[in-house]
Amino acid sequence: MPNIVLFSGSSHHDLSQKVADRLGLDLGKVTTKKFSNQETWRPAAPRGAEDRLNGVGLERDGLPQRCVSVLRVKTALSVEIGESVRGEDVYIVQSGCGEINDNLMELLIMINACKIASSSRVTAVIPCFPYARQDKKDKSRAPISAKLVANMLSVAGADHIITMDLHASQIQGFFDIAVDNLYAEPAVLQWIKENIPEWKNCIIVSPDAGGAKRVTSIADRLNVDFALIHKERKKANEVDRMVLVGDVKDRVAILVDDMADTCGTICFAADKLIEAGALKVYAILTHGIFSGPAISRINNAPFEAVVVTNTIPQEEKMKACPKIQVIDISMILAEAIRRTHNGESVSYLFSHVPLFAPKPPQSSRIEQKSSRISVNTRIPATMSDKPDISEVKEFDKNKLKKTETQEKNPLPTKETIEQEKAAS
Repeated sequence: MPNIVLFSGSSHHDLSQKVADRLGLDLGKVTTKKFSNQETWRPAAPRGAEDRLNGVGLERDGLPQRCVSVLRVKTALSVEIGESVRGEDVYIVQSGCGEINDNLMELLIMINACKIASSSRVTAVIPCFPYARQDKKDKSRAPISAKLVANMLSVAGADHIITMDLHASQIQGFFDIAVDNLYAEPAVLQWIKENIPEWKNCIIVSPDAGGAKRVTSIADRLNVDFALIHKERKKANEVDRMVLVGDVKDRVAILVDDMADTCGTICFAADKLIEAGALKVYAILTHGIFSGPAISRINNAPFEAVVVTNTIPQEEKMKACPKIQVIDISMILAEAIRRTHNGESVSYLFSHVPLFAPKPPQSSRIEQKSSRISVNTRIPATMSDKPDISEVKEFDKNKLKKTETQEKNPLPTKETIEQEKAAS
């Protein structure tokens, strides 16, 4: 079986290190460089008036438009794998967060670099899948970007994809390679039971109809009721009207969703639940993107806590918002990697949280092993190049067992050979 090599992209190094620690591995050596590439862009003159075609009358910063050039700095990536991966089972951890386009391109380059370096298999571990919300053509001339990302990963050379809580499960069908879509649900259930004392009197709420299946699964596991909120949008990221379906009066409401971006939906939902008589409101999300006014909205919303997983780095956002709490899912990713490498089933992780504790890096384990050998193995102090003859002289030879041995397949004698020839 090939050895396992774990690399980290630049999007979420902390999560990669936690996964490596739980596997007892050191992260592989990889160098990523960004160098600037300058492009000059000259805007085209608007069509219509002849004077504007000549650049007259259209001004910017007091100058005619034809004299204005905008300098845009583009960044290009250079990735160098710092160790041999020939014949190895390679795993690359890169989440779709931060500078998504740069991180996606970095992942593609790393996959291709390992593939052409003769690695046995390359698995992309993408905790938060980029462009997952663009999974269907909901209006004319709209792109299906999730399908495009799937094609790019396959063409780059990925043999396997490990991700978590895809926005739509059908994204797995965009790939022609194996995809393991893990769930944060087991970790969410564990957090609810450990941190919400009134969880037996709670109600699980979906902020939209699309998350009804996710909510009903959690409600069934907790043996509690569920509700959902139907929302109507005027345009993207703006909710026009919300209708609550279910009774939340005098109960603890737990909003559950796969991701939150600007947090307009969950904050409106929290207000709706408080108006309907909910005692407390929690929000549990797998991917906390928290862009734009998200932090200020959460601070002003009636949440007891907003719980997210660490598929996306949350350190800076936790400083700005004390309501944000994080569930560590590194143990789920680490166990998925271990099972994939050993050819074991991953379906156990769909309903259980791995129980193994973090392990020290491989180098420290070797040092501990060598120290245990030196302590437990007692070496005689009189050891020398010459053997101790006294033990040999005192040995009782009568204790040796005598056994009769017979020679197997003996060579025939000369007389036997002559007799066989005469007989033939």
